[in-house]
Amino acid sequence: MELTQITPFVPCTSLAVQIGFYRDVLGFVLGYQAEGYAFLHRDKVAVRLVQVSDSVDLQNPERQGSFYIDVKALDALYDSLKPALDALPSGRVRAPFDQPYGQREFHVADEDCTLVFFGETVRA
Repeated sequence: MELTQITPFVPCTSLAVQIGFYRDVLGFVLGYQAEGYAFLHRDKVAVRLVQVSDSVDLQNPERQGSFYIDVKALDALYDSLKPALDALPSGRVRAPFDQPYGQREFHVADEDCTLVFFGETVRA
């Protein structure tokens, strides 16, 4: 028996806006959409967007979520996304950098402030 993938449920206040972000900025493909729900994927990674009430403050730091995507060729991925990332408001993207725990990462905040971490093991 083996676990093969984790797919986070990401709450959002506007399903259409978040679909656009994950598709147009991060390069995901919309696989399925129903009322209040969408499934998007890219390579072996997927996210499930779930729309919540507009009254839910997803930008409140106490509600902030995050998830980590392990990648190969992190700098190449960042370079391919850079034109769309550069169009985001200031403060939503942290360019690639090396972490003391042996990962090279870049970070992106989605439309409702969920933090998406991309990381690759730094080769010795």
